[in-house]
Amino acid sequence: QVHLVESGGGLVQPGGSLRLSCAASGGIFRLYVMGWYRQAPGKERELVATITPGGSTNYGDSVKGRFTISRDNAKNTVYLQMNSLKPEDTAVYYCNSKFGRAGSWGQGTQVTVSS
Repeated sequence: QVHLVESGGGLVQPGGSLRLSCAASGGIFRLYVMGWYRQAPGKERELVATITPGGSTNYGDSVKGRFTISRDNAKNTVYLQMNSLKPEDTAVYYCNSKFGRAGSWGQGTQVTVSS
């Protein structure tokens, strides 16, 4: 069972930046597809970004050009650099790992974009 711990959330003004981190333990990190998802109040959880073991990335339409996902296999960590943040980016952000049919979720970290 993979254990995921997110960090880096907080309150930021519109136009600002944050970097989220997700540290993984209990598995072979370099083999996993890693992803970030988010859920705003009253809305369904949605894809933010994913990154494959080979480094290929995929982004949700609402964050393309503003967010960047990356991974450091030596540190068993995946990152989400968020720039030009908007109030509509406010949500709980969840880290996810996938290997075949197996998957794990972190506990989530709150990101609030407000002036």
